[in-house]
Amino acid sequence: MAHLLKKEKDYSYIEVGEGTPIIVLHGLMGGLSNFDAVTNYFGSNGYKVIIPELPIYTMSLVKTNVKSFANYLKDFIDFKGFEEVILLGNSLGGHIGLYHTKMYPEKVKGLVITGSSGLYESAMGSGYTKRSDYEVIKKKAQDVFYDPEVATKEIVDEVYATVNDRNKLVKTLAIAKSAIRHNMAGDLPKMHTPTCIIWGKNDTVTPPDVAVEFHHLLPNSDLYWIDKCGHAAMMEHPEEFNKILNNWLESRQF
Repeated sequence: MAHLLKKEKDYSYIEVGEGTPIIVLHGLMGGLSNFDAVTNYFGSNGYKVIIPELPIYTMSLVKTNVKSFANYLKDFIDFKGFEEVILLGNSLGGHIGLYHTKMYPEKVKGLVITGSSGLYESAMGSGYTKRSDYEVIKKKAQDVFYDPEVATKEIVDEVYATVNDRNKLVKTLAIAKSAIRHNMAGDLPKMHTPTCIIWGKNDTVTPPDVAVEFHHLLPNSDLYWIDKCGHAAMMEHPEEFNKILNNWLESRQF
């Protein structure tokens, strides 16, 4: 199902359903459509699913960092007038959700992270020296998933276009450095927001031991695994991802 992009003030976003807001935070090269299964399922099961387009490539270079994106999220939540939200983030989006929750815990009812950066950032800005070689970029995109077929031509083309846009590449590298600067190991033990960690057992971008470390450091967290699954569980195993998340939300009475 294709969802309409709303444009209001400085924000572009998808909004589906009614109920408790689930704000979805996409990754560095993750399109909003990566969350179609989440949007369709929860948007018709008592939640309002909102996916804002994060200003990853539109902020000034000096503001291209995790903290600025977390502040942008606060402004968006205030703009929408939400009093309580659940944040769901993949990869960089998980990191933004974590950092936002660190700074502004009062409105975050629950946090969901999958393949999140924040503790381990080795792959985010690396491997673009051969960015003009389509086959190299295709392999890099396929490596994100356990099943390389999930990396459709459309996904590969989008990644290829991004890394071959000089402005976007500069900002991608700036974000990678920012992610390292904003390592959250020291912050997580002080964060008591209920957190659901859903991780692919075969994630090579943020390996399984990263999930274990998140679970160890976050005092109010639950960890769930999806087998034969890489870095984007909500794309590779959407039904299982939705089932795990729905059960967690029900167990926490959200």
